[in-house]
Amino acid sequence: MTLKKIISNKKYLFLDRDGVINRRKIDNYITQWEEFEFLPGVLDALDIFAKYFKRIIIVTNQQGIGKGIMKEEELQNIHQHLIQKIHHRGGRIDAIFYCPMLREALHNCRKPNPFMAEAAKTQFPEINFKESIIIGDTATDMEFGKNLGIARILLKNEYTTNEDEMWAQASIKNLTEISNLLNHTP
Repeated sequence: MTLKKIISNKKYLFLDRDGVINRRKIDNYITQWEEFEFLPGVLDALDIFAKYFKRIIIVTNQQGIGKGIMKEEELQNIHQHLIQKIHHRGGRIDAIFYCPMLREALHNCRKPNPFMAEAAKTQFPEINFKESIIIGDTATDMEFGKNLGIARILLKNEYTTNEDEMWAQASIKNLTEISNLLNHTP
């Protein structure tokens, strides 16, 4: 299936955070705003996405809180700055859902479990998963989408594995690829 066909007629966009919106710290956590670095082209892409998608939702696993590496207030501060910066550049994020639980916790809210998407649907009842896309950079993000019937686009980077690609329906190198496609769609 082509990227254009996957995104056509989609109204709701779910985005992973680390590795999709900002540079991911491998085997570490972004614990303060000063460490947060938007990936190239993300702010411009989100400006275009705001014109095409009815809802833009970030869904992010943040087990650094569960590990005691950072506090929930620190994560909320990062997210407040992130939303302000995106809004200042003409884009928008309608909501951010995060899971602070450890990977090993039973019955947790972490992707690939559908909890964060279901919470988004509770907040925004108009969300239809069949009209949704998830863009993420890991197999966990792709499996999350598959579990919900959401179209799945993998943002490939130097850490991409065969398992990540196995779950994806299409892949991109950056969000600009999709914003360019949307910008040229009649």
